Amino acid sequence: MQLTHGLYEAFLAVARSGSFTSAARSLGYTQSAVSRQVRSLEEEWGAELFERLPRGVRLTEAGRVLLPHAEAVRDRLAAARAELTALRALDGGTLRLGAFSSATAALVPRAQAAFRKRHPGVVVTRVEGPSAKHLGLVAAGEEDLAVVSPAADAAPPRGVTLHHLLDEPMLVALERGHPCAGRRDVRLAELSGEEWIVGDERLEDTLLRPALAAGLRPRTGLLAHDWIAKLGAVAAGLGVTLVPALAAASVRPDVALVTIHPEDVPYRRICAAAPGAPGAAATAFLSLLRETAEELGAGKPGGTEPEAGKPGAEGPRGGVPEAGKPGAEEPRGGAPEAGKPGTRGA
Repeated sequence: MQLTHGLYEAFLAVARSGSFTSAARSLGYTQSAVSRQVRSLEEEWGAELFERLPRGVRLTEAGRVLLPHAEAVRDRLAAARAELTALRALDGGTLRLGAFSSATAALVPRAQAAFRKRHPGVVVTRVEGPSAKHLGLVAAGEEDLAVVSPAADAAPPRGVTLHHLLDEPMLVALERGHPCAGRRDVRLAELSGEEWIVGDERLEDTLLRPALAAGLRPRTGLLAHDWIAKLGAVAAGLGVTLVPALAAASVRPDVALVTIHPEDVPYRRICAAAPGAPGAAATAFLSLLRETAEELGAGKPGGTEPEAGKPGAEGPRGGVPEAGKPGAEEPRGGAPEAGKPGTRGA
């Protein structure tokens, strides 16, 4: 049964006014057009809805039964129209956002704060997790937008478009008393004899993958799956590890962060994953992610440089390499996340 809003609109107008002529006048239609619409509705329901009187009309029993349902249809359509208008104007609705953990240290929260300021009526829900998980959720229509670190040699799921945001450099985390802790930068070859603390036995699935491709053969004996344990081991002098630049501000103060020499520094690609036809809220948030990524890549306050006064920070000469340079490969299935307990990294 195909019932249109126009038929209900005509039915309600006639029921309200008790006259086809008055209903036509209020709707801006001809009387014959209103009569045809009511007749179509009666044919659809198989019942007379109005009793035709010498002067005007009145509802039949069937018409009285249909009336509250027609009013409900009118009200629901009006609510839908208002919500859709709010979506287009970004005055309402919900944006379902996903991100891997270290992206939530600087990139995502800065973009989200700017989005909230511009569009306070839009509710943003955010879930953290591995990049591969978020790519699947976007593909399934369960997330509207996700910040991910996809593998360079893997295509996104069908229906998902990747928008490049920046290439994030890695830093090396050292014990404060380490001989290289106060250096402007360090070559990875100088750390070849160090014990590397990693988050996975398979090094190709860690932040070390680009360095492995460049020839680094690290000595690994300490496996730590979460960042509290990993950085605790570094602080105790048990080894060294890689830290993503976006997570630098969250590193504990008794760990020194040192820039890796430009010829050695590993990068990982960070992208926004969106459906082929993103909604208005996702499009607006993506624009803010791009702006924020550009700011972070330019080394502006709150960006990817170590904070002044932190171990390993050298000021302008010893800052982190700019994000946005050509990146190296990431582990297949998405680069490991950093910056929160329970996530794996180098």
